[in-house]
Amino acid sequence: MAMSAVARDTVFALRRQIAKIEGTLPERLEAPARGAPGAGKVRSGFPSGIAEKQIPVDAAGSEITIVRRGLAAASPDAFLHTGIERLDAALGGGLPKAALSEIHGLETRDAGAVAGFALSLTSLILREKPGLPVLWIGTAEIFREAGFPYARGLHALFGIAPEQLLFSEAPKLLDALWIAEEAARMTAFAAVILEIRGSPRLLDLTATRRLHARAHSASRPVLLLRQAGEAEPTAAPVRLIVSAAPAASRETVAGPLAGSIGRPAFTVDIGKSRTALPGQFTLEWNPDEHAFAERTENSVAVVPVPLRGADPAPASGAVLAFAAVGSSAAGDQPSRQQRPAHRGPRRAG
Repeated sequence: MAMSAVARDTVFALRRQIAKIEGTLPERLEAPARGAPGAGKVRSGFPSGIAEKQIPVDAAGSEITIVRRGLAAASPDAFLHTGIERLDAALGGGLPKAALSEIHGLETRDAGAVAGFALSLTSLILREKPGLPVLWIGTAEIFREAGFPYARGLHALFGIAPEQLLFSEAPKLLDALWIAEEAARMTAFAAVILEIRGSPRLLDLTATRRLHARAHSASRPVLLLRQAGEAEPTAAPVRLIVSAAPAASRETVAGPLAGSIGRPAFTVDIGKSRTALPGQFTLEWNPDEHAFAERTENSVAVVPVPLRGADPAPASGAVLAFAAVGSSAAGDQPSRQQRPAHRGPRRAG
């Protein structure tokens, strides 16, 4: 009995430490005080995303079943709020600050949208830590393919001074991962961004767990930008799939200005989250206020309306794949040059 009690306490301590590292400390891991009134039995064997059942016994001796799902013992300051209430509520408060967060672009053409969304989050991070720089790490391949952010645009669109964004170009992915791990543990950076192209073999669960552990221990956000890669398992608690959304017309005093291009917009899908269900949001970035705004409907016309009169295109009639039986249209008959080729025997050599 003594050995089983020691083993149970050891397992409980290990599970608590794992939940602490992951940044999700559910209420189910709070061990009830021994001998306290109402202390019941805690069952094990439930998945990590579902809280276990606690069966306390009240003074009358009746059992009360309490089921908790997805509750994490974390303060509101532990999350980076995007300013969109629906998105923050879906993520359980926002993006975790002391964690690894994955921003995924499915195709190469989404690289600009992924980088712009990461810079928007960086602007929100620097609002809380204005005096610290941000380190952007990548390989020569990714910087050659996607390019670098424009220095003047950083301050104009995101309020980021060019000297606050530092770049580290590594020759190989192994070097980039090592730089990211070392930078994630340093308190001199407000955040660390690691940009990777494709689905390399080195970016596995072990590598992402190390990044997540370093980010958690240093209480620092680490953003993993995945450009044109597959949605493979990682240790990031949150994965956001980002792509470009059609820009709405520019708003004026007289109303939307036709033919103009408004604020940059992003389509954000929650691909993975430990506290949220999959969902899709369309966000606009306000470069003047440096804040997100949610767009509920798309005001961009897909087909332009004709400027004068009605649509000149005639109404379509009956379309037949083959001519009717008995018709002998001249255009359907082969020409004289084609007749010998159709009727003559095929050459054997």
